[in-house]
Amino acid sequence: MWEELLTSAKAVKRAGRTGFVLQKTGLRYLKDRRSQSLPHMLREAVEELGATYIKLGQLVASSPSLFPHEYVEAFQDCLDQTTPIPFETVKQVMQEEFGSRLDELFVEIDPVPLASASIAQVHPATLRSGEEVVVKVQKPGVRDILDTDFQFLQFGAYLVERFSPKAWRSSITDIVSEIHNGMLEECDFLQEAENIHAYQKFLDSTNNKKVKVPKVYQEATTKRVLTMERFHGVTLTDIDEVRKYSDDPEQALVDALDTWYSSLHHCQIYHADLHAGNVMLLEDGSIGFIDFGIVGRISPETWDALVSLTVSFPSGDFQKIAEALVTIGVTKQSVDVERFAADIESLYKSIDNDDGGQEFNDFAKELTLKISSVARRHGIRFPREFTLLVKQFLYFDRYIRLLAPELDMISEERVFASMDY
Repeated sequence: MWEELLTSAKAVKRAGRTGFVLQKTGLRYLKDRRSQSLPHMLREAVEELGATYIKLGQLVASSPSLFPHEYVEAFQDCLDQTTPIPFETVKQVMQEEFGSRLDELFVEIDPVPLASASIAQVHPATLRSGEEVVVKVQKPGVRDILDTDFQFLQFGAYLVERFSPKAWRSSITDIVSEIHNGMLEECDFLQEAENIHAYQKFLDSTNNKKVKVPKVYQEATTKRVLTMERFHGVTLTDIDEVRKYSDDPEQALVDALDTWYSSLHHCQIYHADLHAGNVMLLEDGSIGFIDFGIVGRISPETWDALVSLTVSFPSGDFQKIAEALVTIGVTKQSVDVERFAADIESLYKSIDNDDGGQEFNDFAKELTLKISSVARRHGIRFPREFTLLVKQFLYFDRYIRLLAPELDMISEERVFASMDY
């Protein structure tokens, strides 16, 4: 009983805090909208509200196919590190998880974090065996905050749907639930350990020696603490450092992209958050994938639709493009596929005609953005999995531009030649 009352009190306090910050932002907008844009004000509110809203901000920042450009730009700062929590707090979480075993497991834990994100903080450490590791420690109370915040968001989504039913052809409450479930999965580090094991099995089964994932130390891992092998290397966006460890950065990119794409079909999961901090060129020249908190899963039907989409775009088969997008998407109504196909064809030709000399990658991004808009008009919502996929392609597009800005069509063929369709 007392625990329920305490939980309710925390929920009321959190809801009050959220309402206060949003009200303050609204008043700021009325007062200062000429000097600062609403997207930037909302980003500042998101940062003030913490974990849940920072994650939502990251979704906006990494989903140009779903959100207006000014919001995508404004929320880019949400992709950076958050303010670290004190090491004493990190140590307390570890003591709660391991008890007296903490000193038996670790010789040293560096109080200076390598990274701090909305849900967890990462510290370098040394095991009793002498092995160098990193320890990912969940910030206190994160899961409770997520649950409370999403109750608030679910209620808000319900009100929007209730009073503006014609404005939304797809369920906002379903979208909120989808995001909530994904974020709760991120809070389970035992599940993340399983994700890493699954990916290692995939690498072993395909005899892939070019990409590595960190070893998990199960005896030093719990639901809130994940201990992994420490990788030494550089991010793919640090061009000067990349060239120190590889004579052929383009080949490193090929290896990373080929492995990731192969996992879509041959692994039960794929890495769904390969931003610059999560894919590394290691000192031995191999590629390291880290942080498997966000993964995606593709059903056989969705895979077939993706293959059809990949093949249909170059051939200009808009009927098959429309059919594939309907299969991938979620809708509560029947879709006129022929009309949808005609709208996609008109859109495709209008972008091509407007920007005759447009580079392919820019053309593809603009087309993806506008197709999402057309799909919404036909009552189609693309699920979280599709958003995650688009996000990864945009990440790789960035790496291609940074590592091989001189890419010509022959080089692009090299990048995509080894993809297993």
